[in-house]
Parts: sequence; C-alpha cells; structure tokens
Amino acid sequence: MDPRELLTIAGAAGFLAVGAAGGPRSEMLVSTDWLAGHLKDRSMVLLHVARDRAHYDAGHIPGAVFVPWSELVTIREGVANELPPVVDLKRLFERCGVSDDSRVVLYGDTLLLSATRAWFTLDYLGHGGHAALLDGGLEKWRAENRSLSTEEPAARQGRLTPRIRPDAVVGLDQMRDLSWVAANVPSSDVVILDSRSPEDFRKGHIPGAVNVFWPDTIVSREMPTLRPLAEVERIYQAVGVAHGRTIVTYCNTGVQATHAYVTLKHLGYDVRLYDGSFSEWNRAKDAPIQ
Repeated sequence: MDPRELLTIAGAAGFLAVGAAGGPRSEMLVSTDWLAGHLKDRSMVLLHVARDRAHYDAGHIPGAVFVPWSELVTIREGVANELPPVVDLKRLFERCGVSDDSRVVLYGDTLLLSATRAWFTLDYLGHGGHAALLDGGLEKWRAENRSLSTEEPAARQGRLTPRIRPDAVVGLDQMRDLSWVAANVPSSDVVILDSRSPEDFRKGHIPGAVNVFWPDTIVSREMPTLRPLAEVERIYQAVGVAHGRTIVTYCNTGVQATHAYVTLKHLGYDVRLYDGSFSEWNRAKDAPIQ
C-alpha cells in the first residue's frame, strides 16, 4: 500500500492528532501543601489505589478511600491489566464516592503507577478533567511527617455518568497501522513511545517505537515527584514528541505507560494508550518485533 494512502486511512480513522498546541494542564497535579489545606472539602474525593489492602491499612492520608487494584483492571484473552467493562468501573468509582461534580485526587502504591492507571481510567470514562495526581504521592506526604490515619471513612455513594472517550485507547489493529507508519514513513506524524526500561526495549519492541523509561521523569524512586516541566518536556521532545503529532504510549501491560500518558497530558500533549501493550503484541499474529 502507498504510504500516503495509509496515512489518509489513519487520519480518517482518527489516529492522527490535529489542532493547535496546548499548554500545561496545571490542574492535573496537586501538591502536598494544597491537599493538606483541602482535606475537608466535601467536593473532593481522595482515592488511595493499591494492589494490597495492607498498604492502605498501614496508614493512609486522612479521608482517603481505598481502591482495590483488582477491580481497576481485568485480564482479557490472557493479557493482564486491561480495562474492565464500563458498568463495573462505574460501580467501583461510585462506591468510592465519585460523582459527576467530584474533584478526584489520586495517590497509591508502586511509585504512583497505580494512581496513574486510575487517572487514565477516569480519563477514559470522561472524568479526567476533574481528576488530579498527588505529586510525590504517599512517599512525599510521609517524608514531610504529615498525619496518617488507619480509620476508614464512612462510605459515600457517588453518581457518575460515564462519557466514554474511545480515542484515549488504541487497539491492536490500529497499532499495526501506526507501527507501519512510524517505521516506514520518513518524518511521519506518529510517535510510538515505549515506557519500559532500556533493557526491555533492546530485547524487543514494536517497530518504529522510541524509548523513554518512565522513572527518568521523576526526581527519584524515594521521592517520586515530577521533575521540572521544562526538563521533562526536553526529555520527550528529544525523541520526537511534538504538538500535532499522534503520540501513543505502551509498556508491558499498560501500567508503566500510564505514567507517560498522564505526564504528557499534564504537559498539554494529545496522547493515547495502547492498552494491550507489548504483552498483547508479542503474542499476536502479523505483529513484527524489532
């Protein structure tokens, strides 16, 4: 197929980004100082996302509601960490107190990766504009000797109206086309961003992908605050990220890549997630590995 024809097909299918350059979305990140001053806001829902309930029970930020990882993701056709059915996600977030007018603040375990996956999920449900991450997460909160609680707040039922954003997610067939464009069309408008470690990237990656290991954008594993925005932007621009380009993130199972997804959204870029990631790609037919 002529590359120009494939680009036309991709554009018609909504794969290629259009529109003017955006600016940083400052509302997507809140500081520990801000959170400490807003813990009693009735419109705010504070969520603690973790794989193990013990992480929450050992001490959480006062007022935080526990979100079990097992309900945030599912296994589909052997691929882990996929989006569950919308009805299940709606039930989960409503049980945690999230409503259409809620201001949601997220933190969790695994250096905020659980929280970034939850933010992506809310964005997919159309609530990303009302959600933010706690910069530095529980690690920073603890380092500042702020108060912790072992009491679970009373349940408050929410009412959330999902407004699904299918453009937030890229499927396998779409990824095949985007990979072909990124690997074969000079100066294409496609950036495929692999968020895994350089070692994993070298072992095998989706053709046309570039690599930025997601921890390179945080201060340290002990203090997982985001580096200065100008520095983070330089890291991503060095591999071709730019406004007006189609940016798709992936990793092993769609978790590490959500950190890049959220970070690039915070910087004002249009970005999508290949949720099946390398786990799905590696077992699919007609999906070459570079």
